[in-house]
Amino acid sequence: MQGLMQDWSMTLDRVLDHAKIVGPDREIVTRSVEGPIVRTSYGELWTRARQASHALREAGIGVGDRVATLAWNTARHMEVWFGAMGIGAVLHTLNPRLLPDQIAWIANHAEDKILFVDLTFLPIVEKIAGLMPTVKTYVVLTDRAHMPSTALPGAIAYEHFIAGRPTDARWGGFDENTAAGLCYTSGTTGNPKGVLYSHRSNMLHAFAANQGDAFGLRAKDVVLPVVPMFHANAWALTFIAPMAGAKMVMPGAKLDGQSIYELLEEERVTFTAAVPTVWLMLLSHLRDNKLKLSTLKRVVIGGSAVPEAILRAFEEDYGVEVVHAWGMTEMSPMGTLCSMGPQQEELSHEERIKLKLKQGKTPFTVEMKIVDDAGADMPRDGKTFGRLLVRGPSVARAYFKNEGARNPDGTVLDAQGWFDTGDVATICPMGFMTITDRAKDVIKSGGEWISSIDIENIAVGAPGVANAAVIGVYHPKWDERPLLIIQPKAGETPVREAIMQFLNGKIAKWWTPDDIVFVEQIPLGATGKINKMALRETFKDYKLPTAA
Repeated sequence: MQGLMQDWSMTLDRVLDHAKIVGPDREIVTRSVEGPIVRTSYGELWTRARQASHALREAGIGVGDRVATLAWNTARHMEVWFGAMGIGAVLHTLNPRLLPDQIAWIANHAEDKILFVDLTFLPIVEKIAGLMPTVKTYVVLTDRAHMPSTALPGAIAYEHFIAGRPTDARWGGFDENTAAGLCYTSGTTGNPKGVLYSHRSNMLHAFAANQGDAFGLRAKDVVLPVVPMFHANAWALTFIAPMAGAKMVMPGAKLDGQSIYELLEEERVTFTAAVPTVWLMLLSHLRDNKLKLSTLKRVVIGGSAVPEAILRAFEEDYGVEVVHAWGMTEMSPMGTLCSMGPQQEELSHEERIKLKLKQGKTPFTVEMKIVDDAGADMPRDGKTFGRLLVRGPSVARAYFKNEGARNPDGTVLDAQGWFDTGDVATICPMGFMTITDRAKDVIKSGGEWISSIDIENIAVGAPGVANAAVIGVYHPKWDERPLLIIQPKAGETPVREAIMQFLNGKIAKWWTPDDIVFVEQIPLGATGKINKMALRETFKDYKLPTAA
């Protein structure tokens, strides 16, 4: 016997329809690429997104066609976002932090038909346009007054592209499993792989990410998504905020500490999210100018592990709750969030800080376990390391065009339907997961594992240190030993012995790095994470003093 409920297809056009009904005047504020602050609303966004849908259809875009964007977080980007998804096209967010040749490769692999580009990235597209034969239309996300002369064939200003279009575009009407978005992995090993989200998967992921112990956004919140829309849908905030009817503040191209602070204060932001490198810049600006945060209540930090110094600064110096999050593109991306439950409320401040450094617990719809190399389940004792596996309705089962397939049906899952994240982790009895390393980054010394992440998170709190990275370097006796790479703060000169003393007692003695090197800049990847592959190449012939 089946239930007698209505068949209500979970397609993403319903998100903006809902926002227009319950909060038509709720603001969306953008620091535009052209410079000025621009204010719009969910009602106006709905109207312009429908105009964008008409323009897309007239440009030959239909269900399943890939619509690419190379753009910052702005209201215009959101209009294209919902305008494309509403008609069943696939919104493909290109990452401008990749190399131009990589962007061209990804656009070709995706077979993008139309590309929307911000003024900032126009020179990149002009350079690689000849390498993207499938792209037939270029739309520059600006108005006619700011439209530059460009060599792109047939390029048109966005405002001209949608001008005069009707607002009666037909949205939805297709299966909820229809592809909605395409996002490529950063390709740290081999070519990037495309993760193809469905309307259903994105909708369920947004529900999960906005549970009370996750983002928990409400209509009264003011949300600043610093995390880019080209990083796995801005961690679903472009869906969650309209669902909740929350005010959105879009930062555009300016992500420095001063610019972010201005938006936080002037727009009275209560919730924001980004990777640690962004918060390092903000905290530096706050300290240097003796500033406070008057309305911010919660900050989500993900992308890479949150350093203890950042966690303590937000919570102890500025009274802002930190929610440590972990996920990956293949998970849409939310996997865990470190929110405190009733048991944790009774812990001391120091115990809570220690717990908050873990990646956290899974929201409903995400299953998780750790296994050994043979695939056997490992205990949840908080000590045993294992390969981290996940599954759920918002976890990829295959990559676009079956890249990297493990099975004849093109999937990348094991026999029980689990996806291998490539991370090594522990899970404690309370369900808190801790990433100890990427499987490819873990340091194996004398048959034992050393977590590079743990050392990095402590070292970045040492005086004079702006950023820290740890890699394994060859050792004739121990196979590998940790090398600590330090990027000093501007104008400061940290000393090796002082950093070693700072680490003393905070990590196991045998984890202590065998050497420290200082560099002007630690390389970051396209998603803001430390580029360990580049560091390993730089220091592949490095001779540790202990190797003698």
